[in-house]
Amino acid sequence: MKAHFQALAAYNDWANRRLYEAVGNLPAEDFGRDLKAFFGSFRGTLNHILVADLIWLGRFSGTPAADITSLDQTLHQDFAALDAARRETDRRLIAYIDGLAEADFAGTIAYRTMTRGDAENSRADMLTHVFNHQTHHRGQAHGLLSLLGRVPPSLDLILFLNTR
Repeated sequence: MKAHFQALAAYNDWANRRLYEAVGNLPAEDFGRDLKAFFGSFRGTLNHILVADLIWLGRFSGTPAADITSLDQTLHQDFAALDAARRETDRRLIAYIDGLAEADFAGTIAYRTMTRGDAENSRADMLTHVFNHQTHHRGQAHGLLSLLGRVPPSLDLILFLNTR
């Protein structure tokens, strides 16, 4: 399982780099413009992904992200700061998985959700959720690029796997 999650973490970083490169080429007003997406804008969507990742990293480490109060919180208004935080968070996800032993993936973690209360899941299921969640919302941002007439980058996992 460890190799599988290491590949997903590497893919996640690769896909984020490709998406952020495309979003970084947008005019600043398009970054924050409400495009009627679930989280409104690129800023809202990309901040939500970061917020969720920081919440999950806090659950994994046993140290909750105390400064996060909602799932639609804007941690970074400007793109450069958000990009830097995204890179650091991807490094943290990679390091976290690299530091796990094979047996750790079967272990369970109890945690408290922001909306449904207490929960407990296997570490493997939680990590699967983290990467699936990112893919879901990257897809929304990908669609927003198309909406603005931009050619969005391919973010297909198989492309990543075939170009490693």
